[in-house]
Amino acid sequence: MSTSQIAFLKGHGTENDFVIVPDPDNALALPADVVARLCDRRAGIGGDGLLHVVRSAAHPEARHMADAAEWFMDYRNADGSVAEMCGNGVRVFARHLQLAGLVEEGDLTVATRGGPKRVHLAKNGDVTVSMGHALLPEESATVSVGDRSWPTRNVNMGNPHAVAFVDDLDHAGDLFTAPSVTPEAVYPDGVNVEFVVDRGPRHVALRVHERGSGETRSCGTGACAVAVAAARRDGADPAETGLPATYRVDLPGGTLVITEHPDGGIDMTGPAVIVAEGVIDQAWLETA
Repeated sequence: MSTSQIAFLKGHGTENDFVIVPDPDNALALPADVVARLCDRRAGIGGDGLLHVVRSAAHPEARHMADAAEWFMDYRNADGSVAEMCGNGVRVFARHLQLAGLVEEGDLTVATRGGPKRVHLAKNGDVTVSMGHALLPEESATVSVGDRSWPTRNVNMGNPHAVAFVDDLDHAGDLFTAPSVTPEAVYPDGVNVEFVVDRGPRHVALRVHERGSGETRSCGTGACAVAVAAARRDGADPAETGLPATYRVDLPGGTLVITEHPDGGIDMTGPAVIVAEGVIDQAWLETA
């Protein structure tokens, strides 16, 4: 670990919150236990995850994307585990780059483990991320909470999601622990589970258990997965209708607007806010 002071910021997208650690040259070692301590809401800074901000050319997992994207979002879950992608995280990541003077309003590309993601920083403060295409694996699973069980739609947004349509969001339980998903072999690396209810035409609400983090106030890739699953359920698959399908997705922390286009591309639009910045106590970090 570097002995110099380590700067951090705190930000959120629809209350999905993150510790942000700028490290352009990839000079910091951030092992899982340190990340977990930083994300601890009582003993650390607190967050649903950590955004490690690195130049793509400086990170071995992102060098192949350096020509397309100068910056790599090295995303970690709250337990310190590595994740492929976080939609809310990308928006907050882009907002940090803008406020730091590293990018300007308009279009940019961010490298992630789920591939390069196109981002648009709008004048009104919203951030739109082109989330790529959803994959719909044929394998499906059943999710259970207590004595209730539901079939799920398997949607992969660069990370895996199991989407269950339910009658009442309270049926998801407390979501402190992961819901039971069977067969486990469908998701060998774990899965994010979304519980979804209808609020109106092209309008849904959800609660989510994110693998490695528990229930979070918002999940961007989860909102996209839910919109895709809802469009298929509603007979509004853009590839078949030739028309974009736009869904309003309400989450505990706010609202995201998800549009799937006829070519399969998915856009996610919502807010991104940086709320604080400071310096991590070096002595505390070394003992953590």
